[in-house]
Amino acid sequence: MFTAIAPRYDLLNHVLSCNVDRIWWARAARAFAGILQNPAAQVLDLCCGTGDMAFALAARRPSGGAAVRGVDFSHAMLLRARRKSADRRMNWIEADALNLPFPDASFDLVTSAFGFRNLADYDAGLREIARVLRPGGEVGLLDFGMPGGAAGHLYRLYFSRVLPLLGTLVSGVRGPYRYLPASVQRFPATPEMLERMRHAGFMEPSWTPYTLGIAGLFRAKRSPMNTTI
Repeated sequence: MFTAIAPRYDLLNHVLSCNVDRIWWARAARAFAGILQNPAAQVLDLCCGTGDMAFALAARRPSGGAAVRGVDFSHAMLLRARRKSADRRMNWIEADALNLPFPDASFDLVTSAFGFRNLADYDAGLREIARVLRPGGEVGLLDFGMPGGAAGHLYRLYFSRVLPLLGTLVSGVRGPYRYLPASVQRFPATPEMLERMRHAGFMEPSWTPYTLGIAGLFRAKRSPMNTTI
């Protein structure tokens, strides 16, 4: 599915979000400015797709700092990320987010933008993130939400009816943009997701809504000790 939509993935992200996705990536990166400004900090972006979240993180790295690493299991997506980063210092790795090829406690920051939702097992994904994070390291998961009120009603209408039709028309591929609203609907509600993060060994989990709650950032710190059950 991701291979099929890779050629027009960036275009569709911008069109379907009215370019607000760029603001979301930048805002999420800004939330971790303290870590990113440390030149020695090791940073990983999971389910990186064509790299836009990784680029937002890299934009806040000091000159000469350690390269941001992006991981995705879609070869086609990573090819596009590599082409986009031809003049930037990045590190792209083809791997499964549930079985990362890194030792324990390798990173100071792990992020994922609109990708964690696609994992087959959310709890296993959180445990794997906790495994590769150093004690006190941070995780940031940027993903869709469901706003309430009148705005929420209009958004759900757009998300479930208009977006799949427009996505199919622009991409020329049936299926993936019907999967998108379905994947958001099956994603845990905010209180449940925060509890899953605690259970996986994270402290101080929080959710910060963006753009009336259409998207938002789950954020937490890795516990100093392994507290997973």
